[in-house]
Amino acid sequence: MSSSKNIVQKILEQHIVSGTPLAGNAVGIRVDQTLTQDATGTMACLQFEALGFNRVKTEVSVSYVDHNTIQEGFENADDHKYLETVAAKYGILFSKPGNGICHQVHLERFGKPGKTLLGSDSHTPTGGGIGMIAIGAGGLDVAVAMGGGAFYLTYPKVIKVELTGTLRPWVSAKDVILALLEILGTKGNTNVMIEYGGPAVGTLSVPERATITNMGAELGVTTSVFPSDEKTRLFLKAQGREEGFTEIYADAGAVYDRAITIDLSALEPAAACPHSPGNVKKLSELSGTKVDQVLIGSCTNASYRDIMLTAAVLKGKKVSPQVSLGVACGSRQVLEMVSRNGALADIIASGARILESACGFCIGNSVAPRTDAVSIRTSNRNFFGRSGTSSADVYLTSPEAAVAAALSGEIRDPVEYFKNSEYPKIEMPSNFLIDDSMILKPAADGSNIEIFRGPNIGAPPSNDPCPDTLSASVSIKVGDKITTDHIMPAGNRLKYRSNIQKYAEFVFEREDPRFAKRALENKNKGIHNIIVAGESYGQGSSREHAAICPMFLGVKMVMAVSMERIHRANLVNFGIIPAFFETPADYGSLECGDSLTVSNVRKCIENGENLVAVRKSDGKTVKLKVELTDREKEMVLAGGLLNSIKSKSK
Repeated sequence: MSSSKNIVQKILEQHIVSGTPLAGNAVGIRVDQTLTQDATGTMACLQFEALGFNRVKTEVSVSYVDHNTIQEGFENADDHKYLETVAAKYGILFSKPGNGICHQVHLERFGKPGKTLLGSDSHTPTGGGIGMIAIGAGGLDVAVAMGGGAFYLTYPKVIKVELTGTLRPWVSAKDVILALLEILGTKGNTNVMIEYGGPAVGTLSVPERATITNMGAELGVTTSVFPSDEKTRLFLKAQGREEGFTEIYADAGAVYDRAITIDLSALEPAAACPHSPGNVKKLSELSGTKVDQVLIGSCTNASYRDIMLTAAVLKGKKVSPQVSLGVACGSRQVLEMVSRNGALADIIASGARILESACGFCIGNSVAPRTDAVSIRTSNRNFFGRSGTSSADVYLTSPEAAVAAALSGEIRDPVEYFKNSEYPKIEMPSNFLIDDSMILKPAADGSNIEIFRGPNIGAPPSNDPCPDTLSASVSIKVGDKITTDHIMPAGNRLKYRSNIQKYAEFVFEREDPRFAKRALENKNKGIHNIIVAGESYGQGSSREHAAICPMFLGVKMVMAVSMERIHRANLVNFGIIPAFFETPADYGSLECGDSLTVSNVRKCIENGENLVAVRKSDGKTVKLKVELTDREKEMVLAGGLLNSIKSKSK
């Protein structure tokens, strides 16, 4: 084996606490930092409490409020106060509403090269732009990590993405990740990490790198990482954090499982077309499509660089009368800087709406487009209905392309549209404006802190141990690329995330509005529920409610052709069996309403044997692979991680 190591190996191997670092092996790693946000963090904190921890044991843990800042009703405000008091009691930093989006603020104020970061949000890999191994996970995994426990993952294969050339004017970092999505797609990339290298890395600023690693989550990979170099040092120095800099490069001769070369000079502006980040087309192919709405912001493209470029292009111009333009800075730091230097005034003068420094439109809780609208967004996901309007078509582009659409009223290739204009050169500031007053420090002694619990906040739901026989019904059959948005809608439904009984009413509401009622009726009759799914089930968000709420409704197994990493882990965490068709064609033989019997479940799981489902109507048999580590077997048999931990503590 070569002694030369790549960046992924260097960081992971310094953090491994169990397992052997070979691709495909289960390993446990030490977690240096965690982040949570209010849509997933409330349940993570409830689980932290349920596990009996009395103080966080990480180097840094931060609780952000950035998702549900539209405080319709009391639920969101109550949850925010709960999070604030939990943070004060247990040693967690608390980033108040309005301070900014977790991934951008964490990159600006806390991220450190060479560290591990675990976040209860799927876009936590943003931290890879600063040389971290930053991984999205379910809230329960983050709660365990906050308490000092290891995070378990499959040791990854590593794909090297060699960047050459230089981006042309009006072509941006967003086009780099769109090009990679066109190559790799959004499925089949589980247990893989992406490592960027090559001579062009030095041409990209940290915010540009972070755009690439952020949207790398849509590939389905575990995370993505850039080297930590002089650009990294200068970014940290400008944030007043140069002492956290560590240089990290891959060794000469480092080995990779695959290599991909992207010539930045050859890239063309592109867009992810409805309704998948992997549906990538050149903007020149889409030119002339009428546009109703343009939204610039989100954790992908709301950095100082992105907002300054937007302002520079808009200066002295007016947005097309038919277009509604909204702009959201990713952090209060950026918002204050562009307000002080006059750039914000240029954006306002163009006719743009200034939106809060929050997730907002990206998760569909505000600025929903009109019926049948075309919406151009700089965010990272355009899943069906995610915008809040099911009939809208959402395209994901760079800020350059978004501004071109806002000014022209149609999709345009910015290289062509701005061919007679000088491309703004945005210099990274030598000193960012630093004001951490909206990040509250925890109490030195939290023993006297009383936690606020509103009426919408309940205890994490419990599950029964895995039965030996499933007498079950196929309660729903879904297709390929079912996302966690399909399973658990976001938007205004997120305010019920602390009230599982209520939130469970909306499981699969866009796929089958009758599912929740049907599943609960089955559960009350003693019939187990099974979900049948196609390829790449569980894409998208890390929200563990897509496992918790089905568990509450009595789902005991998901049969799928294939499944995405985070969602599979969440199913195991909550005692739902992730099963895979041994013969993928068997997916087509099952229908909603089929009654199935699965016998010897516990014995087969313990012994690593296939399960066999038998359809009661005709005796049709379906063989299912259940590939679990010993640790995962314990969790599934116990009915989930909480049950497993509690049983060991007795």
